Amino acid sequence: MDTPRASRTTPAGSPAGGFAVEPGTAATLTELLLRVAAKDQQAFAEFYAQTSRRVYGLARRVLIDPELSEDTTQEVYLQVWNLADRFRPEMGSPMAWLMTLTHRRAVDKVRSEQSSTDREARYGAAMQEIDHDDVVDTVTQRLEAETVVKCLDSLTETQQESVKLAYYGGLTYREVAEKLGVAIPTIKSRIRDGLLRLKTCLGVN
Repeated sequence: MDTPRASRTTPAGSPAGGFAVEPGTAATLTELLLRVAAKDQQAFAEFYAQTSRRVYGLARRVLIDPELSEDTTQEVYLQVWNLADRFRPEMGSPMAWLMTLTHRRAVDKVRSEQSSTDREARYGAAMQEIDHDDVVDTVTQRLEAETVVKCLDSLTETQQESVKLAYYGGLTYREVAEKLGVAIPTIKSRIRDGLLRLKTCLGVN
């Protein structure tokens, strides 16, 4: 399967507690999703840019763990690429469809990752406390795209390569590892370190 590559665009939109899409974007997202169904990679990149922050936010609310949330976000967009032809505009909005995919994927991840009732109880309590991902929200609200690009240049070459493939290319950790011929733990370490350096560069507390 050809893997779509998302464009270097800061995700748009604001945090939302529900599945409703903001006025003025529904038609655009519908058009993009229909084009994704036809395997239009540019449409996929634009759809990813407009929606990925909210997908990650919902995954984070359910899963709590940032790394699991990142994995789940990447898996959801692989589902979007593979299942976009199943979307029916008359059945609901693109964002509602996307949030449903995300919630199901995240819940499946919870069931597989959390094996004891105590851990499930902690997950439920924490879920009430975390409304959104502060780092991603702050970055997208306070910074322009050129600032992000400038900070990307401060990463090492290997960190840049890994971060760009994962977040702009829409690849999972495993796919990045396979593409670069590097072990998955090494890729995860590069991406985590790269995101920490980005956070420092962008002045996000």
